[in-house]
Amino acid sequence: MAILSLGRTDFGNPVNTGNTLSEEETLGILNEWVPNERLRLHMLQVGAVMKAWALEQEDLPPDEAQKWWVAGVLHDADWEKYPDSHCRMIIEELEKREIDPAIIRTIACHGPRYFGVEPETSMEKMIYVFDELSGFIHAAALIRPTRYEGMDVKSVMKKLKTPSFAAQVDRTDIEDALSRIGTPLEEIISFIIEKQKDVKI
Repeated sequence: MAILSLGRTDFGNPVNTGNTLSEEETLGILNEWVPNERLRLHMLQVGAVMKAWALEQEDLPPDEAQKWWVAGVLHDADWEKYPDSHCRMIIEELEKREIDPAIIRTIACHGPRYFGVEPETSMEKMIYVFDELSGFIHAAALIRPTRYEGMDVKSVMKKLKTPSFAAQVDRTDIEDALSRIGTPLEEIISFIIEKQKDVKI
């Protein structure tokens, strides 16, 4: 992926803190901006894992978990149609809609090496952790006859150590993301398998 530095680290207006998108509005952007079904599924999976983590691991109320979900679902919204402006277009759209800066900055944090925005909050760190691993785990599920059924952490770990499998997934990004949190890789993999296995378009 090309370096697409956003040139800033502050996003949105603090007066919009608390403003989020409804599920209908979020899915409206997803369906309008992302023709590719595989990419839409990835975004919905990241959203589901983000929301589950917010509720179960961060013990956040549903309205706060909704922000995690919105950020997860929309993090790649402009990647297909606007690859040279990835992140920039969806950030500008959410700023126009006066959305909570925390949601916008989280989207900007899903690839610090590319966008130049370092994750600071838990929400920002977890989207970085989940993004590449979610896609990797889904790729591993697709080559199994039973898909997610019976999938175990050990098999995913083995594939992570096989550079030729899902070679486009950058293992160094996964390692960097994990270095920012205190949760072992095995626990993250198990969590993702459980929370994204039933997500459908």
